[in-house]
Amino acid sequence: MLNIGKIEEGFVLDHIKAGKSLDIYEHLQVDKWDCAVAIIKNARSEKMGKKDILKVECDIDMLDLDVLAFIDHNITVNVIRNGVIAEKKELVLPKQIKNVIRCRNPRCITSIEQELPHIFFLADAKNEVYRCKYCEEKYRESSKNKK
Repeated sequence: MLNIGKIEEGFVLDHIKAGKSLDIYEHLQVDKWDCAVAIIKNARSEKMGKKDILKVECDIDMLDLDVLAFIDHNITVNVIRNGVIAEKKELVLPKQIKNVIRCRNPRCITSIEQELPHIFFLADAKNEVYRCKYCEEKYRESSKNKK
């Protein structure tokens, strides 16, 4: 049995799709934070079959909820204070994301002007479709091109 101790102050990201915790770690740039991190991959889950869990002992304000919601808005965010769950945050798809993904359209201004931020807006919330702010190219999940 795997035993990972509880955290006093921080957050636990639960119900992450199995195998996606390292993507979240990278997108949130957790490696740049000075804090304790535990990544649990392929944990048994009655609800999901298998899931990943990310436990981070640091200030909750370091967590970018917009980036996390873009990656998967079904993740459960448990805020830990004094060793217990103090609150659960609900994730909603952000209206806009900046420098999380890149536009793949070779004619987009972002491929010429390297210093321009890559900004995508939520064009269709029901179908979770994001489009480039500059050229309106549709972001495709299968072609993830992380920054």
